[in-house]
Amino acid sequence: MNEKIRFGSRKKSLKTMSEHITVLLREAVEHLNIRPDGVYVDATVGGGGHSEAILRRLTTGRLIGFDQDDYALMVAGQRLAGLGNFSPVKANFSRLRECLSEMGIRRIDGIVYDLGVSSFQFDMPERGFSYQSDALLDMRMDPSGPITAYDLVNGADSAHLLEILYRYGEEANAKQIVKGILKARATAPIRTTFDLVNVIKCSLPDKILSKKGHPAKQTFQALRIAVNDELRVFENSLLQAIELLNPGGRVVVITFHSLEDRICKTIFREKSTVEIPKGLAIIPTEKPVLSLVNKHVILPSETEQKANNRAHSAKMRVAEKNPF
Repeated sequence: MNEKIRFGSRKKSLKTMSEHITVLLREAVEHLNIRPDGVYVDATVGGGGHSEAILRRLTTGRLIGFDQDDYALMVAGQRLAGLGNFSPVKANFSRLRECLSEMGIRRIDGIVYDLGVSSFQFDMPERGFSYQSDALLDMRMDPSGPITAYDLVNGADSAHLLEILYRYGEEANAKQIVKGILKARATAPIRTTFDLVNVIKCSLPDKILSKKGHPAKQTFQALRIAVNDELRVFENSLLQAIELLNPGGRVVVITFHSLEDRICKTIFREKSTVEIPKGLAIIPTEKPVLSLVNKHVILPSETEQKANNRAHSAKMRVAEKNPF
């Protein structure tokens, strides 16, 4: 069963969107090394913060903004109106090459990924992302997507649920939580976020519940990643982006989770090195596809972390396409 979400007050949501604080905004835009006449992509438009900053640096250039969420594109479009040549695309960024090709674009000069869930999606209770507000279990970044968190919680078998919680949430208490889910849903469906929170709390002993942090945080994170297939689509999109870059073009990736950062780090490392067999006395003539702009992750400043709690887990990596 796929319980459809119903959106609440647009006025309240619009206000929330306007208060979205973009993480690592200055650092991301500076590291894109923007040419005023270049073609750039914001793979995750969200609240439009990075898009606005990029557009303000373009003259005859163009920005294409991807987002799965119609509402995000609508509000971002209002924010970006009149700033320059902006083309919104309602699509998952895993369709990067396909959508750009349909627009006649074969090469780009830069792309930025701001991964995770936008603040406004968390702050809109009806989207079902937050364990702090009661709503139907949804968690779809694209509200028209086929699978919701409700479907997984009430339909996935024990092995699948364990895999989700272990792999995407790194939840040490996955077995107890999954056991609690199976027991609860045998009586009645787990319909809402608070239903799931209560199941999680009832499944864990007091010594775990008394620890710092919300006991449902990692489970909710794991379900969100699974519902949106976030890791696979990011890896797929990042590889496409690297192929699409012009020489000298840059890719900037901001992550908020260790699994996302690991994917980015691995791909950047593989694309910025040339493997030479040990003991082979030759000088390599092949050049790597990328050069790392920053060999270590860029973190938000202490000032930004104090001003924006969501900046605490952010990491930024940057790479540049080498000449062919």
